Amino acid sequence: MFTGLIREMAEVVSYADNRLRLRAKYRPKIGDSIAVNGVCLTVVELLPDGFVVELADETRKVIAMENLKGKVHIEPAMKMGDRFEGHIVQGHVDTIGTITRIVRRTNGTDFFITVTPKYLAYIIPKGSITIDGVSLTVNDVNDEGFRLTIIPHTMQNTLFGTYRTGSRVNVETDLFARYVARIISHQKAAQKSGWEDIEHMQALY
Repeated sequence: MFTGLIREMAEVVSYADNRLRLRAKYRPKIGDSIAVNGVCLTVVELLPDGFVVELADETRKVIAMENLKGKVHIEPAMKMGDRFEGHIVQGHVDTIGTITRIVRRTNGTDFFITVTPKYLAYIIPKGSITIDGVSLTVNDVNDEGFRLTIIPHTMQNTLFGTYRTGSRVNVETDLFARYVARIISHQKAAQKSGWEDIEHMQALY
């Protein structure tokens, strides 16, 4: 589990054979979980100046692979007893969002991001969302996507300062919104199919 608060900007050294080599100050252990641009990955090798993580086939299918170059966000998994900030982040990317518009304002920058329509059900105005591993609050939602307002501190200390119109980003929707949607879908199914069918479906998970 993560919090969505970026601990360091690591540098991609290389990517080959599904292994991503990163240069970073943070020193993990073999087997540790590290969120890289919001993707939970496992440390498989330690290096004098960083570490290596491995990307599974399923992971590569759902993330913006083109962003695994230059600087990337990293966050180690939470430890028992750590101060909880941000929001609960699993490191499981739901979909890729596309930045369609960037509007500079006096004390912030608005980012308009589109996503596949089916994921809009999990994105709630004033709710939490994770973009490339950064915990953020959704300002509002429309039929195609949502709007975020990024404060100057975040612009300066994350990749948001480098994003442009057309940039693709990893999106993890709010965990609680997904749970609520799942419960509601089961309730609707129960009304149509009966509780025996629902109990059978629950037993499959």
